[in-house]
Amino acid sequence: MVVKTSVPGVKPEELNVTITGGTLTIKGEIKAEERVEKANYIRQERRHSSFQRSVHLPDGLEADKAEATFKDGVLTLKVRRSEAAKPRTIKVEAKKS
Repeated sequence: MVVKTSVPGVKPEELNVTITGGTLTIKGEIKAEERVEKANYIRQERRHSSFQRSVHLPDGLEADKAEATFKDGVLTLKVRRSEAAKPRTIKVEAKKS
């Protein structure tokens, strides 16, 4: 299973990804500071916001083997299915009467 989410303006170290009891939670903080100095004034802005999203995952995933990557503002989380949860093919044999 692959989960992708856009998190523009967030640094990877400001993200917290957890899987608890079948629920994936992504938390993050955005901190920005801008300072403009001109001859007759100084303007300084500070922005701070946080977010959290939770999604229920299907049963049969190996949460302890999940992998997360971050590139160009996109967080990608890969979680494998357990062997027990994968579908199996059962061969049907005909019996002679």
